Amino acid sequence: MRWISGVAGLAVLVITVGSVLRNLVVARGLGSALVRVLWRLMRWLLRRLSAPLHSYEVRDRLLAWLAPIVLVVMLWSWLTGLLVAYGLLMHGLSGLSWPDSFREAGSSLFTLGFASNARSRLNALDFVAAASGPLVIALQIAYLPTLYGAFNRRELEVTLLESRVSQPAWGPELLARQALVGTVDELQGLYENWERLAADIGETHTNYPVLLSFRSPRPYRSWVIALIAVMDAGAMHISLAPTAATVPAARLMLRSGFTALRDIARVVRIPFDPDPSPDGPLRLTFEEYAEAVAYVQQAGFVVERSAEESWPHFRGWRVNYESIGYALARNVDAVPALWSGDRDFPSTPLAPRRPTDRRPEQPSAP
Repeated sequence: MRWISGVAGLAVLVITVGSVLRNLVVARGLGSALVRVLWRLMRWLLRRLSAPLHSYEVRDRLLAWLAPIVLVVMLWSWLTGLLVAYGLLMHGLSGLSWPDSFREAGSSLFTLGFASNARSRLNALDFVAAASGPLVIALQIAYLPTLYGAFNRRELEVTLLESRVSQPAWGPELLARQALVGTVDELQGLYENWERLAADIGETHTNYPVLLSFRSPRPYRSWVIALIAVMDAGAMHISLAPTAATVPAARLMLRSGFTALRDIARVVRIPFDPDPSPDGPLRLTFEEYAEAVAYVQQAGFVVERSAEESWPHFRGWRVNYESIGYALARNVDAVPALWSGDRDFPSTPLAPRRPTDRRPEQPSAP
């Protein structure tokens, strides 16, 4: 029944090559069952290892290994799949035993050469196998600069945000800090930069979902927390001061932001409402929002609407991205910041570090 071995080998070959193409070649955000399975398995393992650790910094240091492990296991999974596929095909097309078939496949796939022979019926398959191994390895090597280029662009803006708001980032804190130092109008440039960054994240993180697992170099930084914070700041800015000069830039940033989050949600299979009602349910309460409004007012932010008047407007914006943002923050085990939802590990929301009673006239203020 060697034909069964040949058919099985062909099926494994098609599945493996399809996985390689979906992950490394076809830039369409197709998603990958292999990445999903590896990510869930490795994340479960690392979270089990980090469960006894009560310090978030130590847990973050351990979870930082998730993305590199997934990348390495992806490569070995593809090479193993090719080895199994060619081994089955060689067993089906020749009279070789099982050990000799896989020895022949391994020799050809990894271009070792020690098992070369004069079996003419396997020459073509040997040549194909010999090309497959180096090709997959070369594609993976070329894949890494693309990943790290996107990672560096993302982390540059996340790091620059720290000069405006302490970590972990929080939207109201961003408005309050700018009001304290008199740079509220400068938020227009920030919104423009994050509009472009959100589009970049939406494109790169859907084509290469493994980027979602790449953690920031510092434990209290997170791209998803930073994006939620900037979007919350923009939504509050629009809602509290609708005639401000920065409103058009904030609107564009918000649309770019929730569009990117929705694109990512489709790839990683997070359910969401594509057309939510402006008065739809929020997990953020009005009481939490009112406290944040009072905080930014106390910092000197000029408001045109009260908390009660601005809440429906803020709610209409946040309903577009809250559920996806919370789900992503939970899935990537982001730092438990304010207004970012729950985590799978025991945590208490962390407020950004705030200087005590400092004003612009004090040169030592950060």
